[in-house]
Amino acid sequence: MNRITELAKKFGLSRSTLLYYDKIGLLSPSGRTEANYRSYNTTDMQRLEMVCSFRQAGLAIKDIQSILASKSDETGEVLHRRFKELGEEIAELRNQQRLLARLLKAKAEGGPAGPVDKDTWVAMLEAAGMDDEAKNRWHAEFERRAPDAHHDFLLSLGISEPEAMQIREWSRGISPDRQ
Repeated sequence: MNRITELAKKFGLSRSTLLYYDKIGLLSPSGRTEANYRSYNTTDMQRLEMVCSFRQAGLAIKDIQSILASKSDETGEVLHRRFKELGEEIAELRNQQRLLARLLKAKAEGGPAGPVDKDTWVAMLEAAGMDDEAKNRWHAEFERRAPDAHHDFLLSLGISEPEAMQIREWSRGISPDRQ
């Protein structure tokens, strides 16, 4: 039997992560000590090992809960969906990599004649093979990872402050007309 701190160390997790897993029912301890500390057995450790594997594969907590609660083979469906998502993310990253390579090449050759504006940027994205959906994902990811840099970048394209804010709100999944 392991207490929560010992289990957390074995799996390289924080104690608060295990408390959260217990709170949402993802991993509940199989028992309690006389002092009322959580106590985890081998079965609990095996379940946590599966949770950690699914997390490393990028599965969301709700998907992991669904898999572990399922009596059917929902695992295959969830894993196939994640596999497809990863393929899309990889394709998107490759598009971004090609775009950056073109930008680096242009910079090495003296760069664009003037500052890059909105139309030039959109044209470069399209030349890199990005369709509207890919451009939308690019904005959403930029906003998620570096919101301030995303804002500065939009302004550097000559986009007005109100339009930049609309793009950022849209990128976060907030419709500007819902304010």
